[in-house]
Amino acid sequence: MDTPSAAGGGALWRVPHGGLVAVLLVVIVFTALRADSFTTSQNLLNVLRQISVNAVIAGGLTLLMTAGGMDFSMGSNAAVTTAVAAQLLSGGRSTALTVVVALVLAALIGLVNGLVVTYTNVAPFVATLATAMLLDGVALLVLNGMSVTIGDTMQALGNSTVAGLPWLLVVAVLVLLLIGLVMRFTTFGRDAFAMGGNEHVARLSGINVPARKLALYALAGALAGLAGLMLLSRLGASAPNTAGLQTQLTAVAAVVIGGTSLAGGRGTVVGTALGVVLLGVVANALNLLQVNSNYQLVVTGAVLLVAAIINGFQHRNDPGHH
Repeated sequence: MDTPSAAGGGALWRVPHGGLVAVLLVVIVFTALRADSFTTSQNLLNVLRQISVNAVIAGGLTLLMTAGGMDFSMGSNAAVTTAVAAQLLSGGRSTALTVVVALVLAALIGLVNGLVVTYTNVAPFVATLATAMLLDGVALLVLNGMSVTIGDTMQALGNSTVAGLPWLLVVAVLVLLLIGLVMRFTTFGRDAFAMGGNEHVARLSGINVPARKLALYALAGALAGLAGLMLLSRLGASAPNTAGLQTQLTAVAAVVIGGTSLAGGRGTVVGTALGVVLLGVVANALNLLQVNSNYQLVVTGAVLLVAAIINGFQHRNDPGHH
């Protein structure tokens, strides 16, 4: 039996992402009251630039996880992309060529993941975790363990604003909007939900599952590459440990917090965007409140664990789930 208080609390959960929005507002108000610098335009722009990179990775992950896939190597793919692009630019190659090479390379890495997952029996998270470690090593080899700067070749994308908003945020919002529209209104999106719900049934209903999977993994790879280029433009350099598995786990946390099912069949771009913002704001708050930076990992991990548990409960109590 629902107690009256539980029913009242339940109303908040029935608002789409109500709990998430409530937590986000509490964190924002608390931080704004405790740290004056939180609401300065400089700090807010900084937070928006930081979360934009994660948002692009998390967006690609949302679509992939909805279809029952998983890619733990997107952060490491971004690291390789950033490293290769930095070497090309510092070697005097044109920005246009660099962008094309980087995106094609990233999409190919995603495609390789897709081939392994689709045509072997290796679980996606095992295959892509292996790829992640491999790619982190490749990124170090490409950089030769040193930091490579690109001067101001991509300065504009990483640091200027349009109508007061960072260009990086504009790119991130466009990417999330596109993914949202694809999931909501296209056959490709509907097929992703069907595959995540039940791959066997999806296959029987005439969906070309292997081709769809390869497309999804390649797309995730390309988006990881885009995130890498965005990161490079923001930092103006690629250094060892830029992006990598750490970035990946933050993106996974954002997607899970946003309510996309780890089991597939359920995903929401709005939830992912809120998750990305929440984690970005929390990291920024810990920074401004001068909390020891080692706690940031603790907090992200704890938030991910709680979100995964809530996600599991909602999954079980969701009568509409097929």
